[in-house]
Formats: sequence, structure tokens, C-alpha cells
Amino acid sequence: MQQEFQLQVKPEIAQDQEQLKLFVAKKNRLNASNINHVEILKKSIDARQKNVKINLRVRVFINETFTEQTIDLPHYNDVSLAKEVIIIGAGPAGLFAALKLIEKGLKPIVLERGKNVRDRRRDLAAITKNHIVNEDSNYCFGEGGAGTYSDGKLYTRSKKRGDVNRILELLIAHGATKNIAIDAHPHIGTNKLPKIIQAIRETIINYGGRVLFNTRVVDILLKNNEINGVQTQKGDIINAKKIILATGHSARDIYELLHQKEIHIEAKPFALGVRVEHSQQLIDQIQYHCDLRGDYLPPAPYSIVKQVKNRGVYSFCMCPGGVIAPCATSPGEVVTNGWSPSKRDQPTSNSGIVVELKLEDFSPFQKFGPLAGVEFQKQIEQSAWHLAGETQKVPAQRLVDFTKGKLSNNIPKTSYQPGTTSVELGTVLPKFIYQTLQDGFEQFGKSMKGYLTNEAVVHAPESRTSSPIRIPRDHKTLEHVQIKGLYPCGEGAGYAGGIISAAIDGEKCAEQISLVYSEKK
Repeated sequence: MQQEFQLQVKPEIAQDQEQLKLFVAKKNRLNASNINHVEILKKSIDARQKNVKINLRVRVFINETFTEQTIDLPHYNDVSLAKEVIIIGAGPAGLFAALKLIEKGLKPIVLERGKNVRDRRRDLAAITKNHIVNEDSNYCFGEGGAGTYSDGKLYTRSKKRGDVNRILELLIAHGATKNIAIDAHPHIGTNKLPKIIQAIRETIINYGGRVLFNTRVVDILLKNNEINGVQTQKGDIINAKKIILATGHSARDIYELLHQKEIHIEAKPFALGVRVEHSQQLIDQIQYHCDLRGDYLPPAPYSIVKQVKNRGVYSFCMCPGGVIAPCATSPGEVVTNGWSPSKRDQPTSNSGIVVELKLEDFSPFQKFGPLAGVEFQKQIEQSAWHLAGETQKVPAQRLVDFTKGKLSNNIPKTSYQPGTTSVELGTVLPKFIYQTLQDGFEQFGKSMKGYLTNEAVVHAPESRTSSPIRIPRDHKTLEHVQIKGLYPCGEGAGYAGGIISAAIDGEKCAEQISLVYSEKK
């Protein structure tokens, strides 16, 4: 017999099968000797009180043998001779679109401007050690997209967008741990995600799809406002009647190409700010109300939202036990982001703290039309580069000094490997963003006692939170409102905000294309 229960237990009980059996038995008046296994279905942490608890949903096997279920791939047939669909970009939207196309009997041709996951590492090292930015291979571009080497968080609030569990199961089938289907805030980790991405690529190729690296699209070929194919930087022409455009939020050259070809795009609000780093021990103390976290709790995250003068100020992509990374995509700019390894075992934590922007904030750049937000972004990133000595060092300021507008005399060593330069960050950020962040940090300090400390370091800017462009599409067919056969997709088109939502959007676009082809039969 199997029964399911909701439990709240101490952290040490949640991690020990025998203790968990005894707890379940006592709580539900069962004979512990009859319980063969307690399977954890869902797990979350409740740290609202001083004594931290773990919430569990469990399935109890009573006088019944427990057999661990494996998660297999869907049934795929060989699609090497099937109709071809071009996918521009091998991030989560592009890769999961490719898997769905294969499932539907269509052949994906994935074009990725960057390198495969293994070769990308050399270019990441070049940014970190030598301050050299490869415009096609960096933290944002390359196999797996931005998420591969910038954390691999799988949490999404977008449950209504599609089947989150399906995406998690596909990741598990390609090598991810089953914990991602259990944890309330699942996370794979930058050290483990590359192998999973490589496994997805191998599935695509094994079933007849193609994945082409170092293949940047420089033109989208049209005939009577219909897709006819693409041209690559090598001069190659690849013909197809359907394109899934899944470039990610930093492919500015694609936005410029669309604008140049008078393919309709529009400016979209996004958020911009800084990335702040604390010691993980301090964040643990604040969140868990204790001096030492102990062995049974993970490094503590935080999530905080405030309103300052009718603008949202909030934490973004918080990385417990993580590091800050250099994420520029072109020479002459500085961009920050954060990531954590799977164990989240680094001594520091970091989070983007960003300010909600509005379209009217981009008015000084009106001459750029829909690219106004892109230019707004560029100006700040380029200013940071100049102020940091035209290197990948990052302008930085101690947190309390930031709130007081005071230049920091010295900056303690942080996890940002290219190094820091002491700068009064009001010279990097627009005045309204800087002042909003100052007020926001003051409010954070009142909500999280100990957060506002001069031992914390602010790095600027955190500017790639989401796309500054939306590529409009029909809400039913997902096809571009103007160009037949073009399917704007994922974060880069303004329709997703993370690995899971981008993957779901990729699947949806692939589904729509399969419907079009099935209707033509």
C-alpha cells in the first residue's frame, strides 16, 4: 500500500531515511517496521521562525517494495529526411524546441554563433584572466546559452506557461539529478550543467537533427514577407520556410538586423542595477537566525522586493555560495552576473539588486527607435569599462559607502576574478537608478538586520536581466505579426525569463510549427 502525507520536520530528519520512517510512523500511528521506504516528492525550507523546518510531501510504501522509477526520453524517430526547421540559438529555448521538433517528426537545424560547451571554457578563461572578450563565445553566447555558465537555476513562477515537470524530466533523462523535480527552488549548478547540455546535443544529432557551432547568422532571407532561409557569417545560405529565433537577450546584432530589414520590433522595459556580494555566513545568520548554519541546511538564499518612489527594487538571480562573473559580450563594456556550483560551497553569496525601468527612461535615446533601451544599456556598460581603466575590472564600492555616496578607500577582495576598481558608482549609473538603489538598500537593511554592512561590496553594472526588446508575435500562432514563418522565441524575444520558461516557450513554438505542417498534409 502507498500513502501520501504532508510533513514538517527538523532539517536532520529530512536527510535521514531511518529517522524519517520513525517520524512518519509516530505522526500517523503506523508500525515503523511495516514501512519499507519514504519517498520525498516535494521539499521546501520554512525559515520564518528561529527554528528552521523542512516542509515535505512524501509517499510512504507500507508492506510494499519500493522500486525507483527511471525517467526515459520520449519516443523519437529518425528525422534526418524530414522537413527542416532552422533554430537560431542553442540556449534552452533553442535546444528544447529542437527536441520537440524531433518528437513531432521534423528536422531541426540548430545554428549557434558560439562554441560547444567544452570549447567555451577557454573563452571564459580569457575574459577572466586576460580581459579579452570574444563576441561569439562568452558567458552569454555558446552552446547552452547564458544559463550554462551562469548558474543553471531552474525555479520559475511561470507555472501557467506550460508543463514545468516535463522540462525537468527531460533534464533528468539527460543526466540531471532527480532532486530538481523535488526541490522547491531547483538548481543544477554551473559545474554540472555542461554535461547535460552536451547530452541534449547528442540526442538531437542521434535522431537526425543538426547542430552547427561557430555559425553566426548575419542575414534573414525573405521573399514577399515570408521566411526563405538565412545567411551565415561564412557566406553559406541555408534554406528553410520556418525559423525559430531563440538568440537570447544579448544578441544585439540580431535586433539591429531586424530593425535594418524593417522587421517589426519594439522597445521593452527591463531592470538594471548592481550586483552585491556578502559573506555566505552572514546571509545564513540573517536568514536562518543562527550563528552557524550546520550540516543539514543548504547555504541560504534571499529574495526581497521593495517599492521606492513608484519603482520596484528587487533581488535578481541570487546565488548562494556563488561567485560574480564577467559577462560582457563585446569589447569595451563591463557586465556582471552571478553563478553557483552545484554544492553552492563558495564562501560568498551574491545577488543582482535591480531597479524597474520604464519606457520613458529611454527618451534620451529616442533617435534609435525601438533600440533605445539597447543604447541605454550600452552607455552604462561602456561607462563602467572606461571608469575601470578600460579592462574587465569592475567598478566597485562598499555597500554603506554606496548608500552615502562616498568613495571607498579600499575594496576587499571579492569573487569577481578580473578584479575591482574603487569607483563612486553614481558616476556609472544614471542618477535616478543610483538614488533609487540607495533608498532600496536602506530599506533592505531594515528588513534583513545585518544586510547593510560596509563589508559587503557593490559591483556595477548588472544590466542583462532581460531583453530590452520584444519581437511581437501572434498570441495564438506564435508567428511574427509581420513575417510569415518567423517564430520569435524565449528570452531574446521578450517571452521568457529563465531556463525553464525559455525551454517551455521553445517547445510551444515547435508545437505550432508542427501544427502548420500537419494541417498542410
